[in-house]
Amino acid sequence: MPLVELMRLPNGAEAELLRGRLESAGVHAVCFDAGMNIAESVGLMIPVRIMVLDEDLDEARALLAEFAASGNGNAA
Repeated sequence: MPLVELMRLPNGAEAELLRGRLESAGVHAVCFDAGMNIAESVGLMIPVRIMVLDEDLDEARALLAEFAASGNGNAA
């Protein structure tokens, strides 16, 4: 069960919010590189990657679309 990248976000707080929303909907998600962009303005160079199981990718994408449609801007 390999992990695949769902999306990248410029800051760890947004990434963790999205990860939590995915988890609450039943999709296991992990944030990669969250500790790498803590310095000011480094986030643009090292975004946080949201990773999901390969088998959950379609469901995670559908959830992102649902989150965006509900008026949550960048889905997080």
